[in-house]
Amino acid sequence: MTRNITTVAAMFLASAAAIAPAQAQDVKLPTTMAFTAYDTGTSGFNIAVGVGKMMKDKYGSDVRVLPAGNDVARLAPLRAGRAVLAWMGTGTYFAQEGVFEFGVKEWGPQQLMMTLSTVDCNGLSVGVAKDAGVKDWKDFRGKRLGFVVGSPALNQNALAIIAYGGLTKNDVKIVEFASYGAMWKGVINNDADGAFGSTVTGPAKELESSPRGIVWPELPADDKAAWERVKKVGAFFNPYNVTCGASISASSPLKLATYPYPIATTYATQSADQVYALTKAMIAGYDAYKDAAPGSSGLDVKKQTKQWVIPYHPGAVKALKEAGEWTDADEKYNNDLIKRQGVLADAWKGYNNSSAPAEPDKFLAGWMAARKAALAKANLPNGFEE
Repeated sequence: MTRNITTVAAMFLASAAAIAPAQAQDVKLPTTMAFTAYDTGTSGFNIAVGVGKMMKDKYGSDVRVLPAGNDVARLAPLRAGRAVLAWMGTGTYFAQEGVFEFGVKEWGPQQLMMTLSTVDCNGLSVGVAKDAGVKDWKDFRGKRLGFVVGSPALNQNALAIIAYGGLTKNDVKIVEFASYGAMWKGVINNDADGAFGSTVTGPAKELESSPRGIVWPELPADDKAAWERVKKVGAFFNPYNVTCGASISASSPLKLATYPYPIATTYATQSADQVYALTKAMIAGYDAYKDAAPGSSGLDVKKQTKQWVIPYHPGAVKALKEAGEWTDADEKYNNDLIKRQGVLADAWKGYNNSSAPAEPDKFLAGWMAARKAALAKANLPNGFEE
C-alpha cells in the first residue's frame, strides 16, 4: 500500500480531475457490496446495517455487513478489495500511523481515508460494572480492565480514559478477550470490571440489565490536568456532554468523551467515482436510516467532524462540496493530512529497504524510531512517543 510522495500527489491530482464536474449526478452503486464493522449487536454494526438497508431499498444494492472482532480483521477485506467500506473506530488512525498491531511487516502505515462518520448524542468511554464500586476514575485502581487481542483502538482508548484518574496500564489488571463482544460478556460474567465502547452499544445495554449493572464514571472538562493526561494517550478524544446510552438520558446527561465513531473508511486507492457514489448515497438517503439504530443520526452531513486526524477521500470531498459542507480551510487541512500519509509511506518504504530486523519486537522498535525521525524531519507531530 505504500508509495512515494510524488506518486501520492499524482494519484490525487488524477482523482481530482476524474471527479471535477461539480454537478450532482445520479448515484450508481454496485449490485452487491460488502461492509466490515464491529461485532454483531454493536452500534457500529447496527449503523452499518441501517445504511446497507437504505442502499438496498433506494438503490437496489445488496449489502452484506461482515462483523469482525478487531481492527486488523476489519481492514483486511477492505485492503483486499472484498469490501468497499470498513466501519471503524480509532483503529483507522492507528493504521494510518503504522503503530501497535499495524507496526508489523505485513501492514505498516495504511493510506486510509474518511467518507462520513458519526458524532451523535452518545459518548465513547469505559463502562464499569456498577457493583465494582467505582465512582471516580481514581477508584478504578486495581480493577480488571478488558482488552481485545488485535484491537489497538479499543485498548489504547481504554487506557486514555483511565488516564483521567492518573492511572496507567500498570495500575489495573488487564484481562484479554478474543473480540469486542467477548470482552463485554466478560464484564457481565464478572471476568472483568470495565470495557471500552459506545454508550449506545448493544453490549452496554446488556450489562445495564444484568445483575451487575453499569456506570460511566465522568470526565469533567474543567479538570484541565486530567484532560491533558487523556489527550497524551488519546489525542483524538474531546470532552462531550452525553445524553443517550445505557443508564444515560437527556434528563440525566453525563460528562464523558467522544470522537467520530463509527467512521466509514476507505483506502486512498479506491476509485473516486465509487467513493463519491457511496458518500452521496449516504447523504441523499439519510432520512431513510437516521432512526435505524442509536447513533445513526450522527451521520448527518451537517454534523461531520472535519479537520480531525484522518483525511477525507477525494470522492467524499466532492459529495461534501455538493452539500455545501466543505471550506477552503477544510481543503488545506485535508491536503496537509494527505502529505503526512506520504511522509509515513516513504519512511516505511525506506525502513523496509534497509536491514530491518526480522524479530517482531525489534522490528517494531526500529520502525517507531524511523517513523519518529521522518516526522521530525518533515516538522510534523509524532503522536506516539515510543
